[in-house]
Amino acid sequence: MSHLTTCLVFFLLAFVTYTYASGVFEVHNNCPYTVWAAATPVGGGRRLERGQSWWFWAPPGTKMARIWGRTNCNFDGAGRGWCQTGDCGGVLECKGWGKPPNTLAEYALNQFSNLDFWDISVIDGFNIPMSFGPTNPGPGKCHPIQCVANINGECPGSLRVPGGCNNPCTTFGGQQYCCTQGPCGPTDLSRFFKQRCPDAYSYPQDDPTSTFTCQSWTTDYKVMFCPYGSTHNETTNFPLEIPTNTFEVA
Repeated sequence: MSHLTTCLVFFLLAFVTYTYASGVFEVHNNCPYTVWAAATPVGGGRRLERGQSWWFWAPPGTKMARIWGRTNCNFDGAGRGWCQTGDCGGVLECKGWGKPPNTLAEYALNQFSNLDFWDISVIDGFNIPMSFGPTNPGPGKCHPIQCVANINGECPGSLRVPGGCNNPCTTFGGQQYCCTQGPCGPTDLSRFFKQRCPDAYSYPQDDPTSTFTCQSWTTDYKVMFCPYGSTHNETTNFPLEIPTNTFEVA
């Protein structure tokens, strides 16, 4: 087999694997304002105007992964700057986690029993309404979920910060809120979040009602900021536009 033929075969195998394997994520901004999307350890970051989408692929085995939105950012041509919420060290292309408050989509792909595990979390607080889930729902807990309540508007005074609603661990610290030294339970402040977003993680050990699973290899996912019906969604007040889309393979 010639070198050229070998290269062509590997290219086709890679293309087929990429095309039909799971782990393609679409991040869509449906908010009436700019969102600077972030994703780690795969993805990095991307500015999204209203109606824009960003795609990237996360390989099997990716875990401890997060997708979130940043607001009120200002970056220079080199991609350095600052965001009011969700800032990740002052860079557009995130390498580390965002600074609370930030609504999180979390996932781990192709874990035990060939399952993807994923969730929405407000453990790091809330800044943008969000939906997250499979583009091709399956049985059981393989279906989209959302957190779209008016949390910023109703945020308790002790947690209120510019641009969002902070989490009690960041604000107060301690075992009661951070659960760093063993078992813990819900608090009045975590219940504030849970009552408004019952499918989301509201404190670190809120697993039973907040972890969702889908079959690996057959599932792609979509995160939407300000999904239809959310408090911050005002896109119906604007004329429809053709989305500008970008695609990345990490």
